[in-house]
Order: sequence, then structure tokens, then C-alpha cells
Amino acid sequence: MTEPVDLPRIERAVREILAAIGEDPARDGLVDTPARVARMYAEQFAGLRQRPEDVLTTVFDSEHDEIVLVRDIEMYSMCEHHLVPFFGKAHIGYIPNGKGEITGLSKLARLVDVYARRPQVQERMTSQIADALMRVLEPRGALVVIEAEHLCMSMRGVRKPGAKTVTSAVRGIIRDSARTRAEAMSLLLHRG
Repeated sequence: MTEPVDLPRIERAVREILAAIGEDPARDGLVDTPARVARMYAEQFAGLRQRPEDVLTTVFDSEHDEIVLVRDIEMYSMCEHHLVPFFGKAHIGYIPNGKGEITGLSKLARLVDVYARRPQVQERMTSQIADALMRVLEPRGALVVIEAEHLCMSMRGVRKPGAKTVTSAVRGIIRDSARTRAEAMSLLLHRG
């Protein structure tokens, strides 16, 4: 994968940013900030050093041939345009392949993190998750919906806190069959 995170380089850059905005990077409250930011970036962008194949490793024979859906997977990502967070929930559903193979439910949450933990836009991330599911698990169909609030829109620019962006990516039989798609969406929207 990619090279490890260059923590000292990030620290130097953060010190420079602090000085550029008129702050004193040597001030008591800021002296450790560059190191903290560097560690945070290493964690936040860990997805750059992961592949979907790294997390979708467990497959079980279940003989299940109906929709598997995990809702409300918390996700945090960083807008690649402003380097400020966007956060919300991802919902992932798939119909197992012809052999009835399923993956561990926690693997779906980890897959979200692979793509959320990199500089990102929500639209691309939604498609990347769906495409990775199709490529690695080879299900008959997949559905990914992400609902997120973008701080680049809430705290700056238009300043509309609470506005949610919703994106979807639908693949395979879930896309091709109106009936299957309706069933998947009703499961996703059901809050009982």
C-alpha cells in the first residue's frame, strides 16, 4: 500500500499553519498541538493504507439467499475540499452470491471505515463501498446509502447546520429488479 504517515512532516506543516494565521506555535496551549494533529491525521487517514480485501476476509456458508442489511453504521470522514469532517450513518445491504456466502456483520462496518478514513467526497465513497462489495464478495446485488452532515457546509460557507446529504449506490439485482430494490429500501427505511 502507501508509505507510512510522515508524522514529523505533518507537525512542521501544522506549526507553519499556526504561524500563518497569526498564532504562536510555541504558546503553552499550542506547543503539543502539532504532534496531536499528526497523530489524529494518521488515525483519520488510515484508510489510505487499507484495501477492502483486508477487511472482507471472513466468509461463511449460510445458504442464505435473501437481503442482509446493516443500518446506522456511524461514519466519520474528512472532506477532501476543505479538510473538515463530514459525519453520519451508512446503511449497507447485499444479497449473497449463488453459494449463499455471507460475511461477518462487523466486516461491513470496517469496510465503511476503509473508505471513510481518507480524504473523501461522499458521492465517491458511497460508490466505492458498493463496488468493493461487488468485487470482493461477488453478491447478486448491493445497496449502500449514506446520510451525512458536512461541516464545510454547516460551519463555513452557506452555514446551514443540520442539512443532510444523502447518496446511494445500487448494484446488481437490487438495481435491476424494481421489486427487490423496493424491498431493500423498505428494510432500510423501516424504523420499528
